[in-house]
Amino acid sequence: MITVNGDWFALETANTGYYLGVRGGLVENLHYGARVRVENSVPLREKTDIGYGGDVVYRAESAPLSLEHLCLELSPLQKGDYRAQSLSLVMPGGARTADFSFVCARRLEGSVPPEGMPAARGGAETLALDFSTPEGVAVTLFYTVYPDCDVITRRLCIKNGADAPVTLEKALSYQLDLPGCDYVLSTFPGAWARERHEACVPLTPGAHVFGSTTGASSAFCNPFFMLCAPDATEFNGDAYGFNLVYSGSHMGCVEVSPWGKTRVAAGIQPEGFAWTLAPGERFETPEAVLTFSRAGKNGMSANLHAFVQEHIVRGKWAKKDRPVLLNNWEATYFDFNERKLLSLAKDAAKLGAELFVLDDGWFGARDNDAKGLGDYTVNRKKLPGGLASLAEKVHALGLLFGLWFEPEMVNADSGLFRAHPDWIVQTPGNVPATGRNQYVLDLCRAEVQDYLIGQLSALLDSAPIRYIKWDMNRHLAGVSGAFAHRYILGLYEVLHRIFDARPDILLESCSSGGNRFDLGMLCFSPQIWCSDDTDPIERLDIQKGLSYLYPLSAMGAHVSASPHSQTLRRTPFGTRFAVSCFGCLGYELDLRELTPAELREAKRQVEFYKKHRMTLQYGRFYRFTLPEGREAFSCVARDGAEAVTGHFRRLVHAAPAFEKLPAAGLERDALYEVGSLPPLLRISDFGALIKHALPLKLRADGAIMRRADRLAGLRQAAEKYRASGAALLDGIRLQNLFSGTGYDKALRLPGDFGSEIYLITRVGKAK
Repeated sequence: MITVNGDWFALETANTGYYLGVRGGLVENLHYGARVRVENSVPLREKTDIGYGGDVVYRAESAPLSLEHLCLELSPLQKGDYRAQSLSLVMPGGARTADFSFVCARRLEGSVPPEGMPAARGGAETLALDFSTPEGVAVTLFYTVYPDCDVITRRLCIKNGADAPVTLEKALSYQLDLPGCDYVLSTFPGAWARERHEACVPLTPGAHVFGSTTGASSAFCNPFFMLCAPDATEFNGDAYGFNLVYSGSHMGCVEVSPWGKTRVAAGIQPEGFAWTLAPGERFETPEAVLTFSRAGKNGMSANLHAFVQEHIVRGKWAKKDRPVLLNNWEATYFDFNERKLLSLAKDAAKLGAELFVLDDGWFGARDNDAKGLGDYTVNRKKLPGGLASLAEKVHALGLLFGLWFEPEMVNADSGLFRAHPDWIVQTPGNVPATGRNQYVLDLCRAEVQDYLIGQLSALLDSAPIRYIKWDMNRHLAGVSGAFAHRYILGLYEVLHRIFDARPDILLESCSSGGNRFDLGMLCFSPQIWCSDDTDPIERLDIQKGLSYLYPLSAMGAHVSASPHSQTLRRTPFGTRFAVSCFGCLGYELDLRELTPAELREAKRQVEFYKKHRMTLQYGRFYRFTLPEGREAFSCVARDGAEAVTGHFRRLVHAAPAFEKLPAAGLERDALYEVGSLPPLLRISDFGALIKHALPLKLRADGAIMRRADRLAGLRQAAEKYRASGAALLDGIRLQNLFSGTGYDKALRLPGDFGSEIYLITRVGKAK
């Protein structure tokens, strides 16, 4: 896994290799990608015997060597490397020049996590490379190998061994140089309710810089990005993935040099970052995650999914199936009492749900979002018996009980703010900024941390609470980059001290939806709320974007009402479920507003999901590229026994083409049974056309048809046959689509925003 052989080092996983060589006081990256057979560094070294006219020579004794032409793991500062670098600092005396020189390599067992920050666990080995300057400023680069998922993590540690302070202006987690530049960069930008939409751009000379300055990993730009060969597809071609185990402001940079090399760097956002290191102090960066696959984007995703499931998510909920829940928020908002909640919980139990979640509005004077936040004492007008009484009644229905709160924020109209107005994040001489009527509590302060830990621990121990939705609904403002980093360290400390002692609680992180969906939070919360937008057509893009980075077991996904509160789009009930089942399924609507036919359908949905959820949450996930505005996702069970495939469309077209649904991950010589889960079609969706499908000519808007619409529905054609894996891998030929020629039981009738789910089950060996 790690080989140290004189002046070169090899870090190898099952399919990838990361090779380094020492040249003078420098460490070069010789190759990162597919494993190659090398016994020494000579074949991979850059040839630099002839320089260029504009080069700055690094050292006279190594002339004409210029740093600009090397693939460097750590660049000496102000010594001729003009590309983006992982470090920028002010040395004792004010100089920004730092001649980092390689000292030694150390091979360590297992993982070596940074102090005070979450990190991956279970690494096989770690390589530590030590550097130092003449003034005594030391840097150690850490590389940890995760062979089972083709991941290598990187980070660095700076220690001030000088006799005067050093100021860090930039401290990224790594820099990596790739010898070519023929790549397409994919980032995942967005906004509130529009997170994680993939943005692709071919690399050109110069720097592509992206990231967040909000104090969180942010909906604006996730820390994850990827570099792919121009011809890479979901299934073929070279694909690199990069991420950070970090929840704060961050920056990524991909720069193409004038000589066609590509430098990749990422870490803590350097804007406004000024971190002073006194003599003897050290600073550790967040851990970065790197992976490579020759099997395209799906191969790269599979590496990262395995890494998250094996080495990031921990404790009782690692690899454990997530419960189906009902959240009361969109059913009641702030307007509820115990009777109304228990009515919802009873309906949830009949549905087959396993967890009832009480959202915002249960504490203090919290009747709207302008007051009460911070006062986590139960509102006895709404809940006379308190949380314990409600939780016991929910348990009696056969459901677990969960709770929402937003501990990092406070309203001005609250007892907490009136008692401690100095506890909020604020800049002297400036009016503190608000967002959603909230101030941010200063988690850099030990007394604020202690207060939250005491209050929330007592709350969690006061009732049988088995799930927490931890929300955070606004950005930081008016703070420095160093403060923003200290805030995240304070958050990690609070989460550790509350939840390490309560391993049975399933923590779901949330931040105005997906504003803090990152590997750092996943070290504490095994699942994260994807987005406040639950419109399934929007969610196709959001959850597809997330799937490049994170496994489905991490994605909270709910079925909500139609038309949707974020888009006013009307979508079929079946599509809302079909999209949500490719995640951690929940329902967030008033079940009493569903028709009897829809309630029966919802129960059928939950039964299907529970039966196949280990495949949906932990199976090998595939995305497919389809024409005509269609999407398809597939999850294949780890033992290969079954696959669940979702087929989604946006808008239909007249005279539709014959359709074929791709398959992946099946055994070519196995025999499979293909079956579909035809969604319920509302009679009312057909309008006057329903007369052509009935023997009687009834008014579409008449009483009989309105009642029939509530009590029954139509089913489209169902697939059911057996075929070899080889035949199915060539594509599943689907039943005909409706084309304006009337109704037939052999037709598929998805309509706009329609969907289908296909179940492929292994039943034996093909003949």
